[in-house]
Amino acid sequence: MTLTHPAALAGPASAGPASAGPASAPLLRLVRSELALTLRRPHTLVSLTGFALLPVVIGFGIGAGVTGQVGEPAGGEGRQLLAAASANGLSLPVTVLAVSLALLLPLTVSLAAADAFAGETARGTLRALLLAPVGRLRLVGVKALGVLTVTVLSVAVVSVSSLLAGTLIVGDAAGGGRLLTLSGNTVEIGSALGRVAAAAGWSALQLAAVAAVALAVSAFANYPHVVPAMVMSGAIVSDVLAAIPSLNWLRPWLLTSGWPTLSDLLRDPVPTDNLTGTALIALGYLAAGLAVAVAGMLTRKA
Repeated sequence: MTLTHPAALAGPASAGPASAGPASAPLLRLVRSELALTLRRPHTLVSLTGFALLPVVIGFGIGAGVTGQVGEPAGGEGRQLLAAASANGLSLPVTVLAVSLALLLPLTVSLAAADAFAGETARGTLRALLLAPVGRLRLVGVKALGVLTVTVLSVAVVSVSSLLAGTLIVGDAAGGGRLLTLSGNTVEIGSALGRVAAAAGWSALQLAAVAAVALAVSAFANYPHVVPAMVMSGAIVSDVLAAIPSLNWLRPWLLTSGWPTLSDLLRDPVPTDNLTGTALIALGYLAAGLAVAVAGMLTRKA
């Protein structure tokens, strides 16, 4: 199958004032072309393959007893999650999502966002897109959809692979397909799968916020490597600011500071206040990032 760039599908720009103006490019064709290009990029395929293998590697590590020392109380949330996964395979999806949120998932969506605009600029194809009869708002929407697809697929691959690895490799210490929570009690399989789905949805929302910020950077950048560098640097700075006691007032507004909240889905009952609050913060970042990306493309010269 030959992939066609969206600019080619859009057709040429208007030849002059005497022209009645070119018809707008069919939206469905643009979306199909963008998704095909996005999903067939080498770094996307490598990332999705890595996300499918990561839970297997962690599952074998847990099954081999590598996490024997991680259950000690001084280990923090990360070690608590690994200890929970070692006791019950149904905890593995939340554990792997939490581990991946620290670096791998944000990096993947940042790379996808970098290709959306900065990558087009570096390849010399953004000018054709801006001159084509696509409409800049529509262009941002199509590009955002492509990045969102990578985001959702990445989270889905991690979640499904973790469920399979947790069931087949780690096993079910609680028995009867129940989830052993961090609170020490067990919940039935239906509730356990609901928590996994909630963890996947919450993680996808957090990553969509990262993707929106990355798109905003990409809309102003000329080189794609700038985008993941700035996004990951921002995440590091956010973690540093969150660790400064005098800046505790700022901590709730930092996107990454709420990511440890994911472990709350392994408690019973589930404390929903922090999960809801961090979801609302992510929605704010998502809206702000998309607004900046739209402004950047509307004001960008062809």
